[in-house]
Amino acid sequence: MTLRKKLDIWLDQPWVTTTVMVVIIFNAILLGLETSTTVMAQMGPVIVALDVACLGFFIAEILLKIVARGGRFFKNGWNLFDFAIVAAALVPGSQTMSVLRALRILRVLRVISVAPRLRRVVEGFVTALPGMASVFLLMAIIFYIGAVIATKLFGASFPEWFGSLASSGYTLFQIMTLESWSMGIVRPVMEIYPYAWAFFVPFIMITTFAVVNLLVGLIVNSMQDAHQEEAGAVTDAYRDEVLNRLIAIEKQLADKSDT
Repeated sequence: MTLRKKLDIWLDQPWVTTTVMVVIIFNAILLGLETSTTVMAQMGPVIVALDVACLGFFIAEILLKIVARGGRFFKNGWNLFDFAIVAAALVPGSQTMSVLRALRILRVLRVISVAPRLRRVVEGFVTALPGMASVFLLMAIIFYIGAVIATKLFGASFPEWFGSLASSGYTLFQIMTLESWSMGIVRPVMEIYPYAWAFFVPFIMITTFAVVNLLVGLIVNSMQDAHQEEAGAVTDAYRDEVLNRLIAIEKQLADKSDT
């Protein structure tokens, strides 16, 4: 067994994965502490040094994986994800470049690539994107129709909410989220238009309870498909391993019988 193969097996050890997870969580706590002026005034140099040490740990991990897996490293989407996250953390930043400094918090996202369950959730979400595009298109059509109707009906009396197509769309989005939709918007409108509920209630029923639940259903189905695919891959790998062992045993028996 070559050194690269041994290194690859070592990197896949459960305790190594757990160590990486612990460092990621510890680094996330450090980045949170950096937002506190009180903590930084007392322990600023220590926190910065520990943050640099965590970044060095992540760089070493990525380099070891590249050495162990070679070109295979860049063929795996999660490896590319880890590489991009660590590379973003290396972007130089200063006090005048707070956006670049804030990119360091992206290291927390590495928890997704380390935790299998989180990976399954993300894979299910990505798989659901094509179906979600159709649902979003349906949602856009419903919002466009609703915004036109609301502007025509309520724009004259409530220009701040329904004075234009854009403002009506934003107001309807707020209503869809159920954020202060009743006392904040609908009831004031009903004081002038008593039958306005006949527009708003069906809109909420269609968008909030029907279309949004349809999105949730698509994501859940995609997560189940990803889980079944992963389970099937594990089963296939186990079957291939058993077959290879049987072939090796048959070959050994055949060699002994020949001798």
